[in-house]
Amino acid sequence: MESMENANAEGHYKLLTVAIIIGIVGVYLRFAGDVNSGFMYTSISNVILIIGILIALKCVFSIMK
Repeated sequence: MESMENANAEGHYKLLTVAIIIGIVGVYLRFAGDVNSGFMYTSISNVILIIGILIALKCVFSIMK
């Protein structure tokens, strides 16, 4: 029963929400950067997106654990 309580912890879902918001910002900046097509702008948006993905994966694996 302890793993079920750990999986339903509120902190996991708060972190997952933050990760999703970071990912959405990265995707938005990627599409907004297509208009300017600046290499630096696209690179920054890709880094933000990857950070969001890594945080989300960390959270999902901690829920599954």
